[in-house]
Amino acid sequence: MRNIKAKKRNDFFVKKNRKGQFFITKNRKANILTENIIFIVLNLVFLSILIIFLFSKTGSAAVLEEKYVKQIALAIDSAEPGMTIHLNMEDAIKAAEKENIKSKDIVSIRENIVTVKLREKGGYSYSFFNNISVNSYPDSTNNQEYVFFMDKK
Repeated sequence: MRNIKAKKRNDFFVKKNRKGQFFITKNRKANILTENIIFIVLNLVFLSILIIFLFSKTGSAAVLEEKYVKQIALAIDSAEPGMTIHLNMEDAIKAAEKENIKSKDIVSIRENIVTVKLREKGGYSYSFFNNISVNSYPDSTNNQEYVFFMDKK
């Protein structure tokens, strides 16, 4: 058996071994507790930054551009010549107004590529496969809608 005596002084122990030498050791329980608290706090900070980032990007213009361009391309792919499609683009028009973009410049269709532009320095393009000519313009009676008229090429 070892003959070790220990006295507690704050977070340190003063111990004496068999040879009569004194040495100081830290209280290991206090050390583990502070490490765990620091780990938990850092994880909470990281998760809160991640959540703030996700909420800021979900309603952004870039996401709206991608959403609307894909909706338009899918609608055009399933359309036939002579059809008229009315698409409610209220969110997109509001986002474009914040960037000072005119409502007639939001959607452009050239050849088989649809482009939605809601930002000054951006835009998102997507192609469709239907072999028809598409005319797009904002609806004059309802300012929140866009009209797409399908015609033969």
